[in-house]
Amino acid sequence: MQHTYIHEVVARDGLQIEPQFVPTGQKIELIDALSDTGLAKIEVTSFVSPKAVPNLRDAETVMANIKRKPSVKYVALIANLKGAERAIAARADEVNLVVSVSETHNRANVRRSTDASFEGFGEIMRELERTGISVAGALSTAFGCPFEGGQSSGRVLQFVGRYVELGVRSVTLADTTGMGHPKQVLDLCSAVRERWPELELALHFHNTRGMGLANVLSGLAAGVQHYEACLGGLGGCPFAPGATGNICTEDLVHMLECMGYTTGVNLDKGRSPRPERPPTCTRFPAGYTDSIWGRP
Repeated sequence: MQHTYIHEVVARDGLQIEPQFVPTGQKIELIDALSDTGLAKIEVTSFVSPKAVPNLRDAETVMANIKRKPSVKYVALIANLKGAERAIAARADEVNLVVSVSETHNRANVRRSTDASFEGFGEIMRELERTGISVAGALSTAFGCPFEGGQSSGRVLQFVGRYVELGVRSVTLADTTGMGHPKQVLDLCSAVRERWPELELALHFHNTRGMGLANVLSGLAAGVQHYEACLGGLGGCPFAPGATGNICTEDLVHMLECMGYTTGVNLDKGRSPRPERPPTCTRFPAGYTDSIWGRP
């Protein structure tokens, strides 16, 4: 059986757009509970301006008080050198750089051009060399932008190449507002894997148009093993019109295990630490398939 790796983003992507600030203690409790479920990575927070993302203004406190498990990578999203310095001080296991394929979205998201973002990433890589912190790169709006529309596959591949030139070994293609479709995912992921077969490629989908899990199937067909997902299907980008939730971790794990993939994620433990509001996933009201059919 092929193994797939789940990267949980509820504490960062899931909570950043919530209408009310989630208390710091609840965030820590949520992350600690998730640490027991067998997830490969947990994105804990982002080190960005608290004015831009006030819901994550407690980033240092959260990172300092979670109970870390050796089997889990605790990740922080950053956009500039100041964020990298904060992540180093907070002892993040990994930092996730982020740039948008769309020039317009990048200026809305991080207030700089895409070229300026990559120039800054060079500084960050030099700063991180001495720390042992691993680096991943994310490409927002890789499958479409709410401001500019479709993004060419050539531009996406160019941006992947710029990450690779910097020494980044893991890149996430993010469908920031759920504009991608299965054929697009298959074609783009196949092109990336053909050009950079050693690159750890991950996918991040939103379920805006109901195609999130269908896009995962296309990713699997292209050989992608790493997927970001969000407990309860929460989340969305605060700088993108029409942003809706991520694909739901519970639904993703359930689908993969039904198909014979292994995830290492304990679904029973995964039931308890969900945020206290109605989730958008379907697995909660429907229950587990094996509770109806029995395990094969």
